[in-house]
Amino acid sequence: MAKLAALRRTKIVAAGALGLCAALFIAAKILEGRYPGLGFVAAFAEAAIIGGLADWYAVVALFKRPLGLPIPHTAIIPANRDRIADNLGRFIEINFLAPGPVREKLEEVDFAVLVADWLTDEKRSAGLSRFVARLVPQMLTAVEQSGLSDFVAARMRAQIEKVQVAPLAAELLSTFTDERRHQMLFDEFIKVIGRFLNDEQALTAMRDKVREELPSLFNLFRADAYLLKKIVASASSLLEEVYADPVHPMRREFDHFVRRFVEKLKTSEEYARRAELLKRDFMARPEFTGLAGTMWESLRQFIEQDAAASDSTIRRQMTGMFVEIGKQLTADPQIRDDMNQGFVVALGSFVENQKSGVSKFIADQVKSWDFAQLTRLIEINVGRDLQYIRFNGMIVGGLAGIVLYGLERFVID
Repeated sequence: MAKLAALRRTKIVAAGALGLCAALFIAAKILEGRYPGLGFVAAFAEAAIIGGLADWYAVVALFKRPLGLPIPHTAIIPANRDRIADNLGRFIEINFLAPGPVREKLEEVDFAVLVADWLTDEKRSAGLSRFVARLVPQMLTAVEQSGLSDFVAARMRAQIEKVQVAPLAAELLSTFTDERRHQMLFDEFIKVIGRFLNDEQALTAMRDKVREELPSLFNLFRADAYLLKKIVASASSLLEEVYADPVHPMRREFDHFVRRFVEKLKTSEEYARRAELLKRDFMARPEFTGLAGTMWESLRQFIEQDAAASDSTIRRQMTGMFVEIGKQLTADPQIRDDMNQGFVVALGSFVENQKSGVSKFIADQVKSWDFAQLTRLIEINVGRDLQYIRFNGMIVGGLAGIVLYGLERFVID
């Protein structure tokens, strides 16, 4: 409202100045015969009136038709709305969205520092983790629909088929037998046999077997019980001896057996063929065929449940990862430089590809404006300054009138 009031005051003053020039012109003309010097005043006032009217016309013609008359080339801004809009959009595209200026402006921004500062804030990283966790179900569904899980399963199967089982098993056994760790397995075997020899049911079964093999006469004297007791006692004594002696001959024999077996796995074609047959039989089983799907379902269920939990491990790990990424960015200037260059190239290419769309967007927005309201806003904001053109026109016109009048009086005459 203050601008509108100032504009109105300026218009009144300009109109008053024009009226004053008209009154001055009339008075000077009336008194010119008595006072010849007033001819200069009359010339000044006459030219000032002409200059003021001309500039009034020029200012008014920018926004509307002077006096409402349909004069050509008036109401310039409303009449040329579409052309102004297109030229404005094209001007911004050429001068503001050119590759050079855009790249220079982008290079002034340290995007990596902004990203690093944002990520090192644990609350922000936690918020980002929650956002990513909410997208987990959609991401898993997208993976399933894209066929990625089936592709991975097929690749895993293809890779497993390429694996030579026998050499791999030999390498694993060689690693296991380092520092005689296979003897621990032998110790466990001894313990199992010892427990078997002390099991009542096992002893009863063995005694029945001995009785079946002995002649009836021996059974009459209960030789089966005697023989079983001797066998069990001897076996238990031998097992205790082997268990207590780390260099017992039976242990050395077990070492030889394991080494020979590992060597055959490495070199024997027969062992390799049997291992491959075993692998193919295993892979042909329905349990293996559905293993990939079962693993995927289990993984999906775990991820979804954990992501939805209040104390989600996945979210906690992602938060720590994001914070650590921010710290690494802060500490490594080379990574920041590379990252900033990537941002400049990516954003520069985006602006270059989209700048024609930006130009059209600006033009469409300008075309959609209410130009009657727009011209009024322009007039309110800059109209006061435009009114001073009328003052300048009167002054310049008046001075020109004096010069022309002087030339007419003193040079031409």
